[in-house]
Amino acid sequence: NMKIKEWKLAKRGLIVFAVLCSSGMQAQQKLPAETHAFSLQQALDYARQHNVQVKNALLDIQIQGQTNREFTGSAYPQISGNISTTYNPNVATQVIPNFISPATYQVLINEGVKDGNGNPIQMPAEMGFIASQFGTKYNATACISLNQIIFDGQVFVGLQARQTLIRFREKYAEVTEETIRANVYKIYYQLVAAKTQLELLDANIALLDKLQHDTRIMQENGFAEKLDIDKITVQLANLQTEKTSALNQVDNGYLGLKVLMGMPVQDSLLLTDTLTDDKVKNGMLEMEDFNYEQRKDYQYANLGITLGEYDVRRYKLSKLPTLSLNGYYNKNAQRNKFNFFGKGDWFDISAITLQLHIPIFTGFSANARIAKAKLALQQSINQRDALKISIDSEIETARNNFNTAIATLDYQKKNMQLAETVFQQTKKKFETGMGSNTEITQAQTDMKAAQTNYINALYSAIIARVDYEKATGKL
Repeated sequence: NMKIKEWKLAKRGLIVFAVLCSSGMQAQQKLPAETHAFSLQQALDYARQHNVQVKNALLDIQIQGQTNREFTGSAYPQISGNISTTYNPNVATQVIPNFISPATYQVLINEGVKDGNGNPIQMPAEMGFIASQFGTKYNATACISLNQIIFDGQVFVGLQARQTLIRFREKYAEVTEETIRANVYKIYYQLVAAKTQLELLDANIALLDKLQHDTRIMQENGFAEKLDIDKITVQLANLQTEKTSALNQVDNGYLGLKVLMGMPVQDSLLLTDTLTDDKVKNGMLEMEDFNYEQRKDYQYANLGITLGEYDVRRYKLSKLPTLSLNGYYNKNAQRNKFNFFGKGDWFDISAITLQLHIPIFTGFSANARIAKAKLALQQSINQRDALKISIDSEIETARNNFNTAIATLDYQKKNMQLAETVFQQTKKKFETGMGSNTEITQAQTDMKAAQTNYINALYSAIIARVDYEKATGKL
């Protein structure tokens, strides 16, 4: 049994060692971590370059550019070459009427030739057929052909729509970037607000540490009880627990911001901007002017309507005739032996065709396509009208929230300053023996609640400002 236990322990040790080695190797394979100290603008710039949604939206612009090149290519001459060779093991046999025998018999009849019985030769009633092979065992062809569209209404409209399609993709990228931008704003300032909250927690912990120290001295001198120290100790433990929870939330917030920005999670990120009342209120009066064209999603909707109008025009022009030019030039050879690279004749074959295609009746399919494009266009117009209503509602809601947030921020700031003053006065009374521990505990609780309310009001105000700027197209 002892040997079995020793063997199991040794085996477990080997497994742990293998895991540690594996973890060490994986850590060595990771890219080296970097440290980034970012202002808000630097964070926005980083997200614009590395966020996967923004990168893919920018790639969509390039894809559309290549699609445009592909479509434009259809309007240019299409030139192609072709070389082929064919081997016929058994040349096709064709049965044709016997056209040789009648001529031979006619000559014999005209010459008065008689048969073996001495009778004049007569024309047989049925001559039969001749089995003949037409062709050779080897054929080779070298060909070059040209196709050119001279007029096609649908191609013409497609060429006109190219730049609108590019702008459509560009505007979608801007809408995507704006959404990412708003989220970076919010998370960045949430973390800045959390940093301020942690600083306030540290300040409160320092105050209670000092109060606990002073209370212990007062107890030694008979001016306080041990219960007073215990109450302060409980408050300190609560603050330490709250700080630990806040630090965990901040760490998770940094991870979320890194993912949003497209930053490797192993990198270190420091936020250098601060969040103040003045920063929230700055430029409030400049935010009142608005027109719908400031909104990128409204611009995007307008481009969608323009593309719908192009669709209607394209299907209408599909009823017009199309004109195209086609030509080819061939070299052809037939041989009974594969000797195309030697001496022998190559025969020329060429043709030029000018084709005018006139659609006379298409089973009403063209009319159906036109009607469908018009209905889709009307849907786009309806969506834009609905977007205007949504924008109006969004702006009013954001304005109300912003004004309320500013008023709440001002109130909570004054309340926090008052709570801090009350705490300091209560602390002085306690230290001089004129106040009770209950009073100072309540004052500290009220001060902490006021600080928390101020931090929440500050963050809510910056979020309301971001929402209002986004609603008015000024983010």
